[in-house]
Amino acid sequence: MALLLKIIVSSIAVYFTAWLLPGVSVKNFGTAIIVAIVLGVLNAIVKPVLQFISFPITILTCGLFLLVINTIIILLADAVMGNKFYVDNFWWGLLFSIILSIVASILGVIVS
Repeated sequence: MALLLKIIVSSIAVYFTAWLLPGVSVKNFGTAIIVAIVLGVLNAIVKPVLQFISFPITILTCGLFLLVINTIIILLADAVMGNKFYVDNFWWGLLFSIILSIVASILGVIVS
């Protein structure tokens, strides 16, 4: 039940953030659900590998390189989803990543 609730909260966050940013588009709420699942899978599988590989540069940048890793995950989700989820460029992906984290945190606190 908790996993389903987390997916719904993430889907709402994806849909709202894509609505907010002109450089990001999601076809519909059903697509937002799939994007949330894809992001969850990529965060579980790809992100730890990228963090391990980039550990020295993450230390040198005091953790700011993690924003780049989050943006790469967003762009990978864009590549996986095709034309149903679209991120215009790296900078829109970075902004999407930051705002998505904020919105998902706020929604998570409200739902909990």
